[in-house]
Amino acid sequence: MKPFVLLATRAEDLPADEEYELFLRYTGLAPEQLIRVRLEAGPMPELNLDELSGIFVGGGPFNASDPPDQKSPVQHRVEADFHTVLTEVVARDFPFLGACYGVGTVGAFLGATIDRTYSEPISVVSLSVTDAGAADPLLHDMPSTFGAFVGHKEAISKLPDSATLLVSSATCPVQMFRVGENVYATQFHPELDVEGITTRIHAYAEHGYFAADELELTLSAVRATSVSHPSRILRAFVQRYAR
Repeated sequence: MKPFVLLATRAEDLPADEEYELFLRYTGLAPEQLIRVRLEAGPMPELNLDELSGIFVGGGPFNASDPPDQKSPVQHRVEADFHTVLTEVVARDFPFLGACYGVGTVGAFLGATIDRTYSEPISVVSLSVTDAGAADPLLHDMPSTFGAFVGHKEAISKLPDSATLLVSSATCPVQMFRVGENVYATQFHPELDVEGITTRIHAYAEHGYFAADELELTLSAVRATSVSHPSRILRAFVQRYAR
């Protein structure tokens, strides 16, 4: 089998390593089948799409909607690298699934409106599958509504006509979309379980996702509801595109 690639941007080793382990666990891939690239540590390597089964993107600290003068040199480099990769990915309709930061990367590439209108605190939200989503191969095994972990400062407030809305919620209309037949992005985190999001809550406690005195409240919020369905999307992606 040709390997998949996980493009990651987390600078903190603990959540970065755990993110990779979660992708391995819920995709069912072995380490040699999922190549991790830490883009915060260096430039994007040359990716020969003919030698890959597909591309995953994990979450990260960057916000596409931040003013250019507030973005670090690393963020500018990462965004340029993603634009180069997505130019080929979208043109070829190559299998791609971006989780959380996937919305920022794919959305920005498409010219979607990305702002802080529909930001969500770290929590579990109820998502609804659209009619188009119910017919999509990655979601055919999902219930019409399901809970998922979220936590983001920005989101897409206007999706371009070139994209198909697959999953929505009352608090954030664009939770998952598809471009063409094979390029996907989610606002929620299909890779996370409660242990994983607990690690991130502690790791990013001072990054502005919640107030300094809301740590325990945030931990309680993600433990209040069982989340088990979103990871099926990762396994479905691998089953569909492994070659």
